[in-house]
Amino acid sequence: MTQTPMTGTASTVAPIRATVHRLGDEVSTDIHCSAKYNMGKSVQWLAEHAFEQLQPGFAQRIKAGDVIVAGKDFGINSSREQAVHVLRAMGVSAVIAQSFGRQFYRNAINNGLPIAECDVSAIHDGDLIEVDVAAGRIAVPASGFSASVPKLPPAVLALIAAGGLLPFLKQHPDWALPTA
Repeated sequence: MTQTPMTGTASTVAPIRATVHRLGDEVSTDIHCSAKYNMGKSVQWLAEHAFEQLQPGFAQRIKAGDVIVAGKDFGINSSREQAVHVLRAMGVSAVIAQSFGRQFYRNAINNGLPIAECDVSAIHDGDLIEVDVAAGRIAVPASGFSASVPKLPPAVLALIAAGGLLPFLKQHPDWALPTA
């Protein structure tokens, strides 16, 4: 395998096909990674109690690989990196939202969590969703919903494919992207 600078071709991020779990607008990181629960608690414990202030039992409904779909400003309020760790511990494979808090957006990328922004008004709880961040496509085949989303740059796709920034740097200490 040859290596090129971070402007090269990214690793492949596999498309996701999963069940949707809906949340509303302005879901703060305090809701799924609250300081109320954070004192001395493990990430796994936090994952078991995530979002219970919004929807009791929400975390227990998530199955490994499921996708969270939310409204505007998902992940607002703070720079808690633990918020992404909690989502990963829950088994969430991606988050799709109308918009994201900027710090959460970057934390998701740095921790290898696929994310995309699009109009989510036609996506409902329980839908089977297809998420392809590499191709820039979100779809709910049963309803005919399909949306183009901005394609993530190759460097971002490489981080997501590696599982985040730290795993990427362990694999590629020179910051070079793998090429085909």
